[in-house]
Amino acid sequence: MLYISAQNIIPESELEFSAIRAQGSGGQNVNKVSTAIHLRFDIHASSLSEFYKERLLACRDSRISSEGVVVIKAQKFRSQEKNREDALQRLKELILKVGKTQKARRATKPSKAAKQRRMDSKTKRGKIKTLRNKVDF
Repeated sequence: MLYISAQNIIPESELEFSAIRAQGSGGQNVNKVSTAIHLRFDIHASSLSEFYKERLLACRDSRISSEGVVVIKAQKFRSQEKNREDALQRLKELILKVGKTQKARRATKPSKAAKQRRMDSKTKRGKIKTLRNKVDF
């Protein structure tokens, strides 16, 4: 079971794990043992709420295929159990990230006093630079 929130729980039957050989360095262990985990999660067939389903399908993440399947490859650790936990944690983070709504941006502009201060500082700086010039006799 993967607990997303009090109302959203993903049962183990909806998650598909497959062990594969990890990439990279690791010597003999990499060549012999399948420690990396591929986690596949079908969004359409899941028991998630419609809110999360719509958000996940609308999300432009490379881990979500066009068919609506989330594929997470976990190979950070040298044991299958830790990689499995890592994949579940990353799936949970993805779902929670999609669930957050962004705060609406309000357009702002500088005040009249701020504009005046800016212009004053520019003219002051310009005067300083003209005083650095050579004096004509």
